[in-house]
Amino acid sequence: MSVHSYGRMWGTPGTGTRSIRPYQSSGQYLYAMKEDLAEWLKELHGLDIEVGTFLEVLETGAVLCSHANHVTQVAGEFAQVCPEVAKHLHLPSAGVTCNLTAQPGTFQARDNVSNFIQWCRKEMGIKDVLMFETEDLVLRKNEKNFVLCLLELARHASRFGVRAPTLVQMEEEIEEELRQEMELPPPEPSAAPGEPLYLPCAVPHDQDL
Repeated sequence: MSVHSYGRMWGTPGTGTRSIRPYQSSGQYLYAMKEDLAEWLKELHGLDIEVGTFLEVLETGAVLCSHANHVTQVAGEFAQVCPEVAKHLHLPSAGVTCNLTAQPGTFQARDNVSNFIQWCRKEMGIKDVLMFETEDLVLRKNEKNFVLCLLELARHASRFGVRAPTLVQMEEEIEEELRQEMELPPPEPSAAPGEPLYLPCAVPHDQDL
């Protein structure tokens, strides 16, 4: 999907958008985000997941913890290839323990999800305002918070070579296109959290689990 076709989806100025707000409800917007994240996780980790089974596949926390360990591994590889850039980034240095056989709604599932949440905070530096609570996922209390946290994690991890979902890729491409149109220099490696980072060295190829 091109930046311009994606712009019509998001209402980006100058892309022939039909509406400032393309989705008629927050529910439709949430559905689109889940759809994109499901496709991303499917391609990244070879999961049997789609938008209709998104929460069902992730609710035990096993996939989340496995993804956290994957991100930590990629970060370690990146630090070896690009040590100078790595100094300016908040790279995870530890993974998480995980019960891969946890069943939905059990204490083990809650423990997995809790471990993932603590990893996001400590190892990835994700702000509390963008975090979710264990019950938001395990008991489906607030799936929006969970989805937004996954997107923020993907943004952070994309800085050091983890493949990003389409949403994040398009954000970065649109940002870069605007930057070129305004003839602005690329951001420094020490860009603030949340800003796109264009790495000045080769990034390790992301590998599946």
